[in-house]
Amino acid sequence: MIDKNDDTKDKTNIDEIEPAEQTDKVILDEDGNEDEYEKVCFLCRRPESKTGPMIDLPNNVHICKDCMQKSFDTMNNSNFDFSNMMNMPNIQMIDLSSLQNQVPQKQRLKKKKKKEKEVQKVFDIRQIPAPHKIKRSLDEHVIGQEKAKKIISVAVYNHYKRIYDLERRAAEGQQDNAGYQVEIEKSNVLMIGPTGCGKTYLVQTLAKLLDVPLAITDATSLTEAGYIGDDIESVVSKLLASADNDVERAEHGIIFIDEIDKIAKKKNSNQRDVSGEAVQQGMLKLLEGSEVEVPVGANSKNAMVPLTTVNTKNILFICGGAFPDLTNIIKERLNKRSSMGFEADLRDKYDNEPNLIEKVAVEDLRNYGMIPEFLGRLPIICTMEALTTEMLVQILKEPKNAILKQYQRLLELDEVKLDFEDGALESIAEMAMKRETGARALRAILEEFMLDIMYEIPKDDSIGQVIITKEYIDHAGGPRILLRGQQMN
Repeated sequence: MIDKNDDTKDKTNIDEIEPAEQTDKVILDEDGNEDEYEKVCFLCRRPESKTGPMIDLPNNVHICKDCMQKSFDTMNNSNFDFSNMMNMPNIQMIDLSSLQNQVPQKQRLKKKKKKEKEVQKVFDIRQIPAPHKIKRSLDEHVIGQEKAKKIISVAVYNHYKRIYDLERRAAEGQQDNAGYQVEIEKSNVLMIGPTGCGKTYLVQTLAKLLDVPLAITDATSLTEAGYIGDDIESVVSKLLASADNDVERAEHGIIFIDEIDKIAKKKNSNQRDVSGEAVQQGMLKLLEGSEVEVPVGANSKNAMVPLTTVNTKNILFICGGAFPDLTNIIKERLNKRSSMGFEADLRDKYDNEPNLIEKVAVEDLRNYGMIPEFLGRLPIICTMEALTTEMLVQILKEPKNAILKQYQRLLELDEVKLDFEDGALESIAEMAMKRETGARALRAILEEFMLDIMYEIPKDDSIGQVIITKEYIDHAGGPRILLRGQQMN
């Protein structure tokens, strides 16, 4: 007679499974090629790179050894008779065919490429152009902001030189005689400038030039862990998605966090600040560089999302924000230097200065609500100039992807030539200055004036050229229409 409570009875162990069930067989995709994505455990959602070889079940369902062992232990430690399970009412067995596509494509991790033991691939610094070449390319797309473009060009070039130095040392095992290595620290960037001055467009152009993964996100949706909103790690998840879930490529990317001023500490608030200082504290480890677990293809961690580990040590973080009312803090600091007497500065000395933001100091940002630990991880502070009327006119016609060139291309498809008088461009720029939304106002204004033209021109095939006049912009006349035989050169 066998004692059911005897602890010496045989227990199923994962190591006793036949080797045929644990074979790391190659999975083929629909085209018959080897699948380049990792297997994911159906229970714990961890990828194969974290769990080791998995046990393959029918219909492409995979279980890791840990989850299978836990299942066996649960069955052995319970007194439930599983042999009678089929005879119980309202009990149905799981149809594994319905689990065939349990992980969406955007949440599947790519397998890491096998590295040769003899030669370890090192990041090629020759892929990154020199700072003057980076700035020259930025000049073709971004008008003005000379100082900002120079700062960004040098910061990016030095960042990728740092990656090259680290990987070269790791590949060669290089150390100096004293056993001490000079390790270059990461220099993240903080961009400050008014709305519509080109912060986001500058980073987008930079990422296209360097051909590296770029994630653009904003800090307004980030909250402390456990509250409604995006987790802090979601900024890295977006970078991983832009790198096609390739972890190695994502670890050499750029993350641009916009609206960074929205996570400043709230003043005179008795409520818990879940989207302010708490978010700054949570972002410290990301900016400094550490291995973090991030959800794949999702903004928050949950039981149904695969997780992977990304090292943020070699990821360049660029934070940007408009920081409204920061100029008032700068004025208050500068006016404290005034003293009484004939040589004292006037209290309104800085009221009409257009680029007062260039005088910003770390002290001003602390008074705005940014914590010192956060500012310490953003050593490069880059200020952007306020746009002038002349700069807005240049933005309209000079960049490679200028707004006027886009409208000219639209009418060119209708075999109609579009031209703008210089006076019309100046009037459009003056109207944009009054809206105080930067370059974003230009397209909104052009959309208003081009609506009737874009609507009427396809009706008449005899129209050959349209000239936008200053009178039309000032509501004192209309555009000049020329027929095909009257076109001006």
